[in-house]
Amino acid sequence: MDRRGFMSKTLAAGAAVAIASVPANAAQGKTIKILGISCSPRKGKTTAAALKICLDAAKGVDSAVNTELIELAGLDIGIFDPNDPKASQGGFVDLIAVLSEPKVAAIIVGTPVYFGSMTSLCKAFLDHCMLFRQRNFALSGKVAGIVAVGGARNGGQELAIQSVQAALLCQEMIIVGDGRPTGHFGATLVNSGNDDISGDEFGIATAKNLGRRVAEVALKISAVTK
Repeated sequence: MDRRGFMSKTLAAGAAVAIASVPANAAQGKTIKILGISCSPRKGKTTAAALKICLDAAKGVDSAVNTELIELAGLDIGIFDPNDPKASQGGFVDLIAVLSEPKVAAIIVGTPVYFGSMTSLCKAFLDHCMLFRQRNFALSGKVAGIVAVGGARNGGQELAIQSVQAALLCQEMIIVGDGRPTGHFGATLVNSGNDDISGDEFGIATAKNLGRRVAEVALKISAVTK
């Protein structure tokens, strides 16, 4: 059986088992929010589409999960200057309150792959998140997952994912990858060249599994720390 055949037969079963592992109303009446942060300079394209798949899968885990997609495209987020951080914040200022919401339990960061790494917009965003580290590690304990969209199946997605993971580990965030049956570093999708990921069956599976896994872990942590 080829890879696509395997995925089509096992994805539904794997998802059902994983979802069943989280009891209904796992957060015991407490709602949580999962943010999707699209770090593509192109609004509404494949990175945003991949994040929507993740967030939809996350919402499907439990009614206690709320989601929000934020696109950084068009925001003037300057290069982080540690000597004068406020002067270079620009559009990042608008994100501070959103990321600081107490109900935000998880963040899924999405980036296109540029030369085997994240976009400059993604790097600027992560650098400005130094603010939260300086505020007594305000993102500590929150769950994080990463989505990367490249131009080929082996187009640097995992390298980009790992570079984003490294930055979020410095925030004491809890990093998770895509869950079973794909079960690797995160969601890895291929843009066919026409701003379309709909034909990437395997990549879509990783996005669904990542969204589900992020929600599962966030709900379990939320239930424990209520």
